[in-house]
Amino acid sequence: MNQSIDQTIFEPRIVAFLCNWCSYAGADNAGIARMESPANVLPIRVMCSGRVSPEMVMRAFRSGADGVLVLGCHIGDCHYINGNHRTIKRMPLLRNLLSYIGINPERFRLDWVSSAEAPKFAQVTKEFVEVVRGLGPIVEEGWVG
Repeated sequence: MNQSIDQTIFEPRIVAFLCNWCSYAGADNAGIARMESPANVLPIRVMCSGRVSPEMVMRAFRSGADGVLVLGCHIGDCHYINGNHRTIKRMPLLRNLLSYIGINPERFRLDWVSSAEAPKFAQVTKEFVEVVRGLGPIVEEGWVG
């Protein structure tokens, strides 16, 4: 008996909060340079990564995101002096919260990408999409927002 197996590849929905001054510019430069990056990443421009609250991340998951990426300026290079210091303090707490409510913390990533690091932007997004693709759809974890 020969059964055909549906070999559809899961394409995760990724929400990416990008700092206006560094990470969003890095994404823009990656596009201008025609660097390959995943099309299933929805970029959301924020003025500073420090403005990304845990509530925003949770809302992204509730709205159907399979993964959330927060990219900001490198530590010490924030255009708002210490916005990314706020981010680096908040996000480990958020990872604990995700674990507590049943979302695999690997579905969330925080990284630093400057405007001059277009290749790094492409690399980080590709890597994160692969990680989330390996985890499968978020509904398989039994979490319903």
